[in-house]
Amino acid sequence: MVKVTICMGSSCFSRGNSKNLEAVRAWLAAHDREDAVVLRGCRCGGLCGEGPNIWIDEVCHSGVTPEAVPGLLAKAFGEEA
Repeated sequence: MVKVTICMGSSCFSRGNSKNLEAVRAWLAAHDREDAVVLRGCRCGGLCGEGPNIWIDEVCHSGVTPEAVPGLLAKAFGEEA
């Protein structure tokens, strides 16, 4: 089970995590992985200046864009992007 945590604090949300959430959900649906992930949000990860931040299996990825989401998730699931 892959754990994905998306910072939904005001800084990360306004910098793009609203779009990143959409990208995560779309990738999971397209790859039939919704049942293989624990997807949750957090209020603030404390790295506001580096955001938008997403944690995948406890590893923080900063400055994430919707275009980067497929590659990050593919790597987490051991697939090619």
